Amino acid sequence: MDGTTVTDLDSIVAPLNFLVPMAEKPVAYNYEPPPGTPVRTGKSIEYRVTIRDARPLINQLSLDKEGFVLLHHQTAVTNFYDEEQIRRVYYPECERVMQQATGAARVVAFDHIVRNAAMSAKDRMIKIPAKRVHNDYTAWSAPQRVRDLMGDEAEELLKHRFAINNLWRPIRGPVLESPLTLCDAQSLSEENLIASDLRYPDRTGETYAITYNPNQHYFYFPEMQADEVVLIRCYDSGLQGAHRFSAHTGFDDPTSPPDAPPRESLEVRMLVFFPPGA
Repeated sequence: MDGTTVTDLDSIVAPLNFLVPMAEKPVAYNYEPPPGTPVRTGKSIEYRVTIRDARPLINQLSLDKEGFVLLHHQTAVTNFYDEEQIRRVYYPECERVMQQATGAARVVAFDHIVRNAAMSAKDRMIKIPAKRVHNDYTAWSAPQRVRDLMGDEAEELLKHRFAINNLWRPIRGPVLESPLTLCDAQSLSEENLIASDLRYPDRTGETYAITYNPNQHYFYFPEMQADEVVLIRCYDSGLQGAHRFSAHTGFDDPTSPPDAPPRESLEVRMLVFFPPGA
């Protein structure tokens, strides 16, 4: 992004939660852990961070550089709390959007999370917004996910460029509470990517917790509507270093009205396979 343009953007200052550097590998459980075991190890530290309005940059952003883009997308889904409809209708929609945006040869949607703080207490499948800076996949867990999901095809697919990307959208808009902030991937450093175990009942995944660095640059799209989606590049085997990852989190917006309704959102994760030689 052009530095002069960035400094001219409107911005807010908001608290973001980062991992405190630690000697042991952090661990988080995606289910009720054994008695006496904490759901998450590691401590968070809050930093007040400048978060810039990325709407004026929409035409400049790219998945390959910044690691996120904003698109408009009308969906045929009528109920995002209907699991069957999400898989039958929305997964194919997301695959088409991602394929068109990336030029991929093949896209496979494989997972999703619905977030709504008001409903999470009544339905364990619905989550609250994540309020810690993180990235969903690591240099180890991204190719491992291909092996987990693609069976006999996996090793051949891993010989070519692939990515794991998210498609994030509001279920209702405008988003006024717990909006999403995204770190410009070009401002990430390897030293701030902390591999962390994510334990499920049947497997152990790995994500990156993020430690604070004043060189990181954060952006958001204020008041996102239900016909807007953010594509987030979590990992891309065709890039090098920290820039092939990204970082994001929900955050407490100091400009949110006190009566703002809870954020309702849905994120879909996809394997993105590029043509040979891409």
